[in-house]
Amino acid sequence: MSFFGELKRRNVIRVAIAYAVIGWVLAQIAEFAFENFGAPDWVLKSVVVILLLGLPIAIVFAWAFEMTPEGVKREKEVDRSESITPQTGKKLDRVIIAVLVVALAWFAWDKFGGSTESAPPATTEASVSDKSVAVLPFVAMSSGPDDEFFADGMTEEILNSLAQLPELLVTARTSAFSFKGQDIPIQEIADALGVQHVVEGSVRRSGDRLRVTAQLIRANDGFHLWSETFDSTSKDMIEVQENIAEEIAVALEVVLDENKRDAMRLAGLRDIEAFTYYQKGRDLFERAHGEIPQIEGLRQANVYFEQVIERVPDYWQVYADHSDLYTHLLNNNVAGIREEGITEAILADAYATAIADLEAAAQNAPTNQIRYLAELDLAFLSGNWRGLSGRVERALAEPGCQEGNWTPTVVNIVGAAGDYIELTTTILACDPLRSLSWFNLSRAKLWAGESAEALEIAREGMDVAPGLWLTMTFIQALVDNGLHDEALRVIENDVPHDDLATVFQLLVAAHRGDEERTTQLLAMYDGYGIRDFFDVIVNAWGGRREEANRQAAEIDEHFFGPMVLWQIANWCQCGSPWDPEATPNFTAMIEAANIAWPPKTPLTYPLKDW
Repeated sequence: MSFFGELKRRNVIRVAIAYAVIGWVLAQIAEFAFENFGAPDWVLKSVVVILLLGLPIAIVFAWAFEMTPEGVKREKEVDRSESITPQTGKKLDRVIIAVLVVALAWFAWDKFGGSTESAPPATTEASVSDKSVAVLPFVAMSSGPDDEFFADGMTEEILNSLAQLPELLVTARTSAFSFKGQDIPIQEIADALGVQHVVEGSVRRSGDRLRVTAQLIRANDGFHLWSETFDSTSKDMIEVQENIAEEIAVALEVVLDENKRDAMRLAGLRDIEAFTYYQKGRDLFERAHGEIPQIEGLRQANVYFEQVIERVPDYWQVYADHSDLYTHLLNNNVAGIREEGITEAILADAYATAIADLEAAAQNAPTNQIRYLAELDLAFLSGNWRGLSGRVERALAEPGCQEGNWTPTVVNIVGAAGDYIELTTTILACDPLRSLSWFNLSRAKLWAGESAEALEIAREGMDVAPGLWLTMTFIQALVDNGLHDEALRVIENDVPHDDLATVFQLLVAAHRGDEERTTQLLAMYDGYGIRDFFDVIVNAWGGRREEANRQAAEIDEHFFGPMVLWQIANWCQCGSPWDPEATPNFTAMIEAANIAWPPKTPLTYPLKDW
């Protein structure tokens, strides 16, 4: 008899098939049970490994032994004339058929009956819970003048390294650093950030000596999955932070190859002095967006950013941050908020510097997503709008937690708000305590025509991460849902500036079609400046076509005017706030780029008849 024939006679093939089918069913049951009981990944992996190791054992056993009426015997001890292998084979056939029926039923239930339309998408916590982590600011245990910035810089370097791993959901800096200096239980922090793991640590410097302690904590039970103390010198700091990031990744069961290790190493500044300078600059940068005078704060931040550029000329993020001062100078001047001493020559230099910064950011981008987003920013601010829709499509197709400075402004006008929602949802998961994350998602929902969802997101965001821009979108979402009285209460309680409160009271009146109240509010607003940013908007809402056209035409004459007009249309949410012939420069650029105009109208204003 041939070897294959002998395998069939001894039922080895049947045993292998039966074992494989039964093993598959057991693995599916184990996966279902372990997920519902919250067992860690290694438990299921261990079961699968045991099942795989059992297959060759079952095959060897089927070859060497045989079932007989007297029990199991070695095959060579059984008389062929008394062998019952044919009967055993039939029993195995019945077992295989029965298990296959169970397997097919399980497969059908899993694919077609085990979920409903209300089931969460693949990107929700259920699929990333065991691979999500927040890196909290390391505590500076020494009191040197730069020690706190040093500790913050090291924290951000570790965070940036981990963020390069696609398997991990890593909380962004803004949200993670919001807990700095607060004594809050780990579980509460994890719940607020939507993660299952937290990294915390401390840094102590004494002269050139350095001690770094770090630990990875599982939030639900406080268990330390990994912890270690590193004693080194400052010159070894880069190696220490790389070791910490890699150890955390391994503890979270991320398989690291050389490509991933290289991406992690290249993610940060890799320069001790540079990341201290960068943290000082970021501190001023963030305070300039709410706490201190904006332009002066950004100027001070740029002093540090320029020191970073000198030491690490290929770090993309510092160029994006450095450009912010110059775009604010341009926007403010064109919109009527002028500073003393700002001449046309200074504005021209500011524009050239902003463009050079964005070119450097795109050139040094470490990922496709960052490069495409930087190129989109560059194309918008430079007025190179040809192919802008294609740039948007390409940027939004890339995975990641970056969004670009100007992406939220561009996508709505080109009609890509619906596509942008997926990116903003991901960004919100990465940065849940950043008010702008909620603002961008809520506004994108408004532009996509999903007004009820926009309001729900804005409400939740106001509880979690309130901010002025989010407040403004919250008001627009209330108005879009017909909740005018509630919108007026929010304006009264949460809008801190009288002129801005007047703007949004006017929005409510204009949306209601209340001509008398709108006229009254427009008269109150008239004193705020001919070229103030909101002048075109409020006159468009109020149906004052001639005024809106006149003011838009003045803005259009400035070399940076078309970019400001784009932003005005984005904030107006009213179609075209002016007639195209009033803004020949802007209109020519829109037509050359083949962008549909006017844009979609998320909100309607009965007094505006164009």
